[in-house]
Amino acid sequence: MPQPHALIDFLDPHQAGAAPLQLAFGAPQQVLVAQTLEQVPQVLAQVDALSRAGHWCVGYVRYEAAPAFDAALQVHVADGPLAWFGVHQAPLPADAVAAPEGAEPCLRWQPQVERATFDRNMADIHRAIAAGEFYQVNYTAPLHADFAGDARACFQALRRAQPRAYSAFIDAGAEQVLSVSPELFFDWDGQRILSRPMKGTAARGATPVEDAANAERLRHTPKEQAENVMIVDLIRNDLSRIALPFSVKVPRLFHLEPLPTVWQMTSDVEAQTRPGTTLVDVFRALFPCGSITGAPKVQAMRQICALEPAPRGVYCGAVGLVRPGGHATFNVAIRTVTVRGNQAVCGIGSGMTFDAQPQGEWQEWQNKRMFLERASQPFELLETLALRDGVLQHLPLHLERMADAAAHFGTPWDAQRAHKAQQALASTHPQGSYRVRLLLSAQGHFAAQAFAMADTPQPVRLQLATAPLDDAHSEFVRFKTTRRAHYEALAPTDPAVFDTLLFNRAGELTECTRGNIAVLLDGRWVTPPLACGLLPGVGRAVYLHSGRLHEAVVRVDDLPRAKGFAFVNSLRGWLDAELVA
Repeated sequence: MPQPHALIDFLDPHQAGAAPLQLAFGAPQQVLVAQTLEQVPQVLAQVDALSRAGHWCVGYVRYEAAPAFDAALQVHVADGPLAWFGVHQAPLPADAVAAPEGAEPCLRWQPQVERATFDRNMADIHRAIAAGEFYQVNYTAPLHADFAGDARACFQALRRAQPRAYSAFIDAGAEQVLSVSPELFFDWDGQRILSRPMKGTAARGATPVEDAANAERLRHTPKEQAENVMIVDLIRNDLSRIALPFSVKVPRLFHLEPLPTVWQMTSDVEAQTRPGTTLVDVFRALFPCGSITGAPKVQAMRQICALEPAPRGVYCGAVGLVRPGGHATFNVAIRTVTVRGNQAVCGIGSGMTFDAQPQGEWQEWQNKRMFLERASQPFELLETLALRDGVLQHLPLHLERMADAAAHFGTPWDAQRAHKAQQALASTHPQGSYRVRLLLSAQGHFAAQAFAMADTPQPVRLQLATAPLDDAHSEFVRFKTTRRAHYEALAPTDPAVFDTLLFNRAGELTECTRGNIAVLLDGRWVTPPLACGLLPGVGRAVYLHSGRLHEAVVRVDDLPRAKGFAFVNSLRGWLDAELVA
């Protein structure tokens, strides 16, 4: 089977729920490359002509191509081709595409901007806004990682981490572009053009109630609305350059889209283009997208050039497809990784307005990079449960929790196969006590393992962590997986200590590294609520349902007046505990 040089997996921008456009392309018949600004319009004109002649064109335009359309737009010197397109006669048959050859790479991303630099740059942005230089600027910074392995396998991991996107993989020889952008730059069929800028972000909540509350706050926060409207107005103005009079409309404003790690606010801006409009005209009017520059565009890009020391590259440019007949669809190249040899780079950024606060924007950066963290270190979903004399304890609750995790991470889920895998293991261990690990791979394959388990002497000894768990609110705490480095870093090293009691940055208790915590406080056994940042343990749920436990925030400062402690999980049940110094 052939190895594809390009993959397209684009949402239908006009019909929610419609089947995505999924195409694969082999080696291009022709490659169009622009190395200079003068060549960029030439390449796009060739793409336009070839597509109207029946060809498929897949490629990208770098952010640094902007001065090719308007000399007033300031950028750094490009670090690669300003535009690159592969020309194809037809897509490959779906059943003729070879699977990725290698395992998914394990990448450790390193930021290039520290918090102190970030705060200084934000102060500069605030001063410039106060001076009236611009209303908003999109400030970004790169993450770098050593890369070894199969770029297409990495792309598949990124697709799982960021579904519902305008995804594209392009092997351009010297570099590979892996884009899983959720943002539509434009879809243009030759007459109607639609742009869907994405501005306004909120983290996903740890519980359905918290998630809904975060969405509502995003929808009604003046700062987020202002950020979105500024860009909508900019794009309306940009579209008016190629639109028929009075055809520019905003049919949808402040629409919330649930992505795996964040809520994003989008708006639709559409128009009817004038007769004779070309692809070059569309790029000249719109590129780069206002959502990744700010407003006004010229002044915002001048600030970007001053603050960001290196070119953005394909990131914040556009990646897309032009179909036979000239129908063009391009994303805004956010959530985009570029691989060159043994190095990978991915940008992260956000729109800064006068109301933006350093801590909030810094946290938004961390929320946005979660798709990278999810995709860059392979993991499996995990359930740990007790098998006693051939009976799996609380199996329905464990399978329900794993199903929730599978839905969250986009992992294939087959409840019947999961149940069969567990029952097959149970049938071979009819007597004794065992610790069972049920694993679900990213591809949807189950594996079950059993390990002999002895009774645990009580009371168990717990130690208090010496530092907060920075990842308390991450998805790798809310869901149980094999990615446990954040726990292992705080696990006890003294064999006499059973586990470590954790707390978050606010000084609130969360859980232990291997189970939940119960505290006897003010005459009641209480356990921290999920909003504090912890795994929703099955044992915890059982004791809450029975009334033995109640939810309450417990702070580190409350520990001296606690009258008792217990370690709680489904595997070992309720274990009396003592907190040691």
